[in-house]
Amino acid sequence: MTNAASYDAVVVGAGPNGLTAAVTLAGAGWSVLVIEAESEPGGGARSAELTMPGFVHDVCSAIHPLGLASPALRDLPLAEHGLRWIQPDVPLAHALMPDHAVVLDRSIDVTSDGLGAEDGPAYRRLMAPLEQAGLPLVDGLLSPLSMPPRPPIDLARFGLAGVRSAAGLARSRFDHDEARALFAGLAAHSILPLRAPITAGYAMTLGLLGHLVGWPLAEGGSASITDALVALLHQRGGSIETDHRVRSLDELPSARAVLLDLTPRQVIDVAGGRLSSSYRRRLSRYRYGPGVFKVDWALAGPIPWRDPAVARAGTVHLGGRLDEVVAAEAEVAAGRHAERPFVLLSQPSLFDPTRAPDGQHTAWAYCHVPSGSTIDRTDAIERQVERFAPGFRDQILARHTMGPAAMEAHDANYVGGDINGGMGDLRQFIGRPVLSRRPWATPVDGLYLCSSSTPPGGGVHGMCGWHAARCVLDDASGRRSAA
Repeated sequence: MTNAASYDAVVVGAGPNGLTAAVTLAGAGWSVLVIEAESEPGGGARSAELTMPGFVHDVCSAIHPLGLASPALRDLPLAEHGLRWIQPDVPLAHALMPDHAVVLDRSIDVTSDGLGAEDGPAYRRLMAPLEQAGLPLVDGLLSPLSMPPRPPIDLARFGLAGVRSAAGLARSRFDHDEARALFAGLAAHSILPLRAPITAGYAMTLGLLGHLVGWPLAEGGSASITDALVALLHQRGGSIETDHRVRSLDELPSARAVLLDLTPRQVIDVAGGRLSSSYRRRLSRYRYGPGVFKVDWALAGPIPWRDPAVARAGTVHLGGRLDEVVAAEAEVAAGRHAERPFVLLSQPSLFDPTRAPDGQHTAWAYCHVPSGSTIDRTDAIERQVERFAPGFRDQILARHTMGPAAMEAHDANYVGGDINGGMGDLRQFIGRPVLSRRPWATPVDGLYLCSSSTPPGGGVHGMCGWHAARCVLDDASGRRSAA
């Protein structure tokens, strides 16, 4: 049990957002305690030998463009605490046909050249101004409630296209399968139907990150990010208590501020008695999105892709043409399982030899499923891999699967298997978890929210915790400006 000592701040939940909030406050000289329900910190940034000894798998997140781009993380001295980023040869390959893939290269020019004489220039016209805007644009996208918005002209240019649906923008901007499919695969990370507004913005953001900072992986596994944050927190005087699932705020030691790295459902459970009925009602209307079904493999050798260009990518999209990706995600949004699911795959051991014994490999893939689905999607996922890599199943030494229930058991914030902490559609992009200029601050004095259910949403970027910590510090100094 937690001791009776007093702290300046107590953070409940040691995921990337909770740890970033704690590091930020400790860096400001606050005494900080982090309390974690599981036996180890990390939330969605943990690694484990899920299949066989010597095979290191990322249990949830695996590829981290926002780990390099986020202002919450990029200026922290995480390299001094062992974090090393590895850049695959190319960030992404989208398998269009069994023997043909389209590649997102770090270079916009190289990417454009691969999209053909007509769509290449169209892609360059869309993405080059965003790349020229650079990290300040990314900062603005990750701080959507900052006033005044910065940089205003670049954000306005982004918003004019980004507010559209991915399917609509892809069909209006591009004429051929390569560019349309690449854009659709990027947008499908939103876990929204691709005819929905703002899905184009997801595609543009992920494409921009690929060109600006790449899509890197952490050497040794995503747990290396957590380990570096924990080491930095300890260096700054903070502490962590694991194996303590907080069921009520009454369990916590006294503190000037309490930050909850929890989604609205858990916030109501833990703090419901202190919340006003109106605020509790608003939280109860928060909507969770579809879940995921994930498979990890220990492999005897690399995946035998028909198109060798796919072996150069750290991340692979298996979805075919635009219409196929749109149809697969529409099925999930309608509460059904796609016969040919859109599959997101990572092959880290091609670039990080620490992940598997010599000559052997790991791979990781998931597809989207309806919230709380109990359907085993292993065969559907492996059929999609075989479609583009005949003989893949012959390489499998062992597999480990996680459906929505297992994902939620691993991290209670993954309600129904939702890895983004709540649906990220237009409504909940603006009001997350409630409509407010300062959604990280609750109506309860000293109580704050710092999970991915607050802006800017899901991803290992620490920004939700960073914004919450800034709210805490602003309130402590008498300032009430939006983060």
